[in-house]
Amino acid sequence: MREYLLTLCITAAVTYLLTGPVRKFAIVAGAMPEIRARDVHREPTPRLGGIAMFFGLCAGLLVADHLPNLNAVFENSNEPRALLSGAALIWLIGVLDDKFEIDALIKLGGQMIAAGVMVMQGLTILWIPVPGVGTVSLTSGQGTLLTVALVVITINAVNFVDGLDGLAAGMVCIASAASFMYAYRIWYGYGIEAAAPATLFAAILMGMCLGFLPHNMHPARIFMGDSGSMLIGLILAAGAISVTGQVDPAAMKLNFGGTRDATHAMLPVFIPLLMPLTIIAIPFADLVLAIVRRTWNGKSPFAADRGHLHHRLLEIGHSHSRAVLIMYFWSALIAFGTVAYSVHSTSVWILFVIVALSALGLVLLLLPRFTPRTPRWAEAFVPPRYRRRRAQSAAEEAPTALTAPVAPSPGPGRELGALKLHGSTAVSERPRVRSQERD
Repeated sequence: MREYLLTLCITAAVTYLLTGPVRKFAIVAGAMPEIRARDVHREPTPRLGGIAMFFGLCAGLLVADHLPNLNAVFENSNEPRALLSGAALIWLIGVLDDKFEIDALIKLGGQMIAAGVMVMQGLTILWIPVPGVGTVSLTSGQGTLLTVALVVITINAVNFVDGLDGLAAGMVCIASAASFMYAYRIWYGYGIEAAAPATLFAAILMGMCLGFLPHNMHPARIFMGDSGSMLIGLILAAGAISVTGQVDPAAMKLNFGGTRDATHAMLPVFIPLLMPLTIIAIPFADLVLAIVRRTWNGKSPFAADRGHLHHRLLEIGHSHSRAVLIMYFWSALIAFGTVAYSVHSTSVWILFVIVALSALGLVLLLLPRFTPRTPRWAEAFVPPRYRRRRAQSAAEEAPTALTAPVAPSPGPGRELGALKLHGSTAVSERPRVRSQERD
């Protein structure tokens, strides 16, 4: 565990320290696009934050290669090299897009090529466990298609959710933490060495996100751009593929009594299509809804709009920070809830806790819909913003007092308030307004 923590800290430190210089480079390079209709920020903000994240990835892999226990991952598996090759390709495509805004279809093709590069080097799904059947081996073509589809879906899911300051980095950090917990359990709990690469990938991904978040929290000083969002999406997918398609459930038959029992026990995280859905369920749901919405409106599935989940949270009244925290809450609930259920699938208390937290999440989600009504007797004990009746009456009368005609002073040393004419009677309004302000 200490070596994983050391790798995580060095990755985070390198990413954090490089983000400042990268921000200055992005400003000089002109990677500061104009404010678009779908954007929620008000000032042009530099992108290319993925440059710092990529060098953080390289630093994490380099350090892990020189640590005694983690060095075995590089000696016994080609997956770290496959990850670095695919990450470098997708990162270059993202950098070009951050600077020159390349076409969406070109990016899609680059994502498929990056996934194919990883498959060619051995990072692919070899088998999937099926309930009631056991382990089903996949042909080379089936494994390639499933791997490429999983990588492309995960990359675009993360890319679609990158719409608020700190949202994508925080959600991927939560997902990688959940993935690390389970992969570490398989590696050291059951002694299955095939889970070691996924554990390393998750630790490095957490470091990348944690190092970038201080610069990206609201108000963000720099955006990760596609160079960052596609990069962390690919690493997240690589970890899911490694832990689901490379670890054979038959290796745990001594612990569970047989291959079929192992398949049932590990089902929540072993089916390759289920793993990314549970870890990044919120971004994936946003991706599906965006495709359906845009296609229904006769637009391209890649045409950007303001209909994402985080946009809707802002529309119903949540602040920027609260919307991000709500998305964090739901991501953590789904990711860690799935991991907890996979460990203790027979415990009823886990289901009760998940249901209770889900109800709490719904309350937080609908919080702007609830209008606080403070009783008159309690208004003296609450802040002024909760005294709705007085605030409304003051808001209605104050504009009238401010816009009323002011009579000229009749003489030196004599000051009159603002005069409001009622027929032939002049009534002083300034003292009443001041008393309302004191209230």
